[in-house]
This record gives sequence, structure tokens and C-alpha cells, in this order.
Amino acid sequence: MRQNMNRYDEEEYKLENIRERIYPWVRKDLGEISEKDAPVVSFINDLRIIFVIKREEEVFEILMDDMLPPDCDVEALYYASCENLVRDVEFVIANTWYGGFAILADGRHEASWLCFKHIWQVCVDKLKDDLVIMAPTIETVLFVPASNEAAVAKLIEHGKQAYEQSKDRISTGLMLFTKDRKELTAYED
Repeated sequence: MRQNMNRYDEEEYKLENIRERIYPWVRKDLGEISEKDAPVVSFINDLRIIFVIKREEEVFEILMDDMLPPDCDVEALYYASCENLVRDVEFVIANTWYGGFAILADGRHEASWLCFKHIWQVCVDKLKDDLVIMAPTIETVLFVPASNEAAVAKLIEHGKQAYEQSKDRISTGLMLFTKDRKELTAYED
């Protein structure tokens, strides 16, 4: 009988068996997931990070609290999941038609790249400007130089359109990465 066994004791959930396949996902709406039942990390604006286990090529399982041992350090899990993402998912930065940029990856993890401050630092260094960033969907992350007001307006338009057309919505809220503060914050104009 396995009635008293916790899920984290089962082979398919043992942390040593899944650690290499856990990834961070940035979300706003957690749907049916309760923060009482799953490890959730607060992010920027009202965004949060949940964790998923990659089971098959396009199959991901949301990591719930009962899948983790009681002594699991969620911060360490976050850093490990980010390392997995860097190791397993390639991304590129593409140009948009309106003078902005988009992060392209595998169609599932684009928004997860928000977690990487060094990406934004490289971009502000290259553009010599602060960045306005939006992640309207899981597969859409857009950014433009903050001083280019026309591009910011187009980014907002493009982002809202992507948000409205997607079933995997995140947010139309804007974020800012500044050259001076070197951190991602909520954008307030």
C-alpha cells in the first residue's frame, strides 16, 4: 500500500529525478493553481513565477507543493530552473517592423527569459538607452528603447493585439530596465 507515501517519494517526482527538467514560467493568471498548493515566486507588477516539469517534448506538468520535499528551498529551485532554461532553450533577439525587438525561443518559454537580468543589461549597453518591455503572452516578449516614444506606442499596440489574440495571455503591463538601476521594474510614464 502506498497510501501514506507523499508524491515527492514517488520515483517520477523525486527531486533528484526531475531537477534537470524543471523550468520557470512567468504568469499573471494562475488559473486553477492556488498559491497554497504550488511554489510561486512573486515577480514584477502582478506577475508570478510557477515551475513546470517537462515530461515529454510538448508536455509540461505544473510543479505542486506535494511534489517537493518539505525542506525544499524554493529560491534554490528557482535558480536551478533558470539554469535548466539557459541550458535547454535557445533564444534569439529579432527586430520588429517598428524599431523594437522581440525575444524568440521555442513558443513556450519566451516570457521566462524575463528572469535574466544579464540579457536586459546587454541590450541597454548595446542600445545605450533604457528599455520598455512587455510580455503579453507566453510566446511574446517585446522591448524598445525607452526614449523612442513612437516605438513605445507601437510596442503597446502590438502587445495589446498579441494579448487579445492569444489563449496563453500574460499581461499588457509594461516593465522598465534602466541603465542606471540595472533592474527590471514596473514602468510608469
